[in-house]
Amino acid sequence: MTNLNEEEKTFWKKVPLIDGILKKILKYNREKVHKIFIEQTNYNSNNSILDIGTAASLDDNHNIILQKTRDNKNVFCLSDHDLFFLKKKHPHVKQFIKGDGKKTDFKKDSFDIVFTSATIEHVGSYNNQINFLRECLRLSKNYVFITTPNKYYPLDFHTKIPLIHWLPKKIHRKILKLLGLNFYSLEKNLNLLSKNDIQNILKILKIDNYKILKMNFLLLCSNLILIIKKNDIN
Repeated sequence: MTNLNEEEKTFWKKVPLIDGILKKILKYNREKVHKIFIEQTNYNSNNSILDIGTAASLDDNHNIILQKTRDNKNVFCLSDHDLFFLKKKHPHVKQFIKGDGKKTDFKKDSFDIVFTSATIEHVGSYNNQINFLRECLRLSKNYVFITTPNKYYPLDFHTKIPLIHWLPKKIHRKILKLLGLNFYSLEKNLNLLSKNDIQNILKILKIDNYKILKMNFLLLCSNLILIIKKNDIN
């Protein structure tokens, strides 16, 4: 995942209360995601895991999977950033790799589990998202576990602005530019998905057996979790 530039950081310094509240919500959600991950993938510390989209951050609000797998010596991280600086905080990680999650050099079925949290909405166009999921499937031997914000939740957790992401994409991106949020105004940096969008991608990839779980916040679905068991589709 790409980091925010200074423009966006400055924008949210103006509303620190909102920013602080949302960080607490996101941390709670990530803890919940981890519990679902354990339950749905039958995870154990002998599993090899590839985390695609590892955040280039030392903040405890990020990279929950790395914090919860410290007893596992077969964890690999892939990001479009150089993550070597994370090695001190997460010494159990076997390898930090800089690369493109849509196309990697790993062999087919290289990992027991491919995990990717809040990344697919940052890989660019719809075609890029299809290629990203295709690569996750190629790399996984057993499970693919993907989380992404729900496009139809009233608040976009990236921009922290309500409702405008429901507008036509061109209008939405123009508004973000006017607000100085140039980073998120670009499709390559933010392209939100709905449950229907995910189902359409799966249809294109001819995947019939999967689960899409909903995570609710304030009674509405804020996040979607896609779980694919490879044994069910082979």
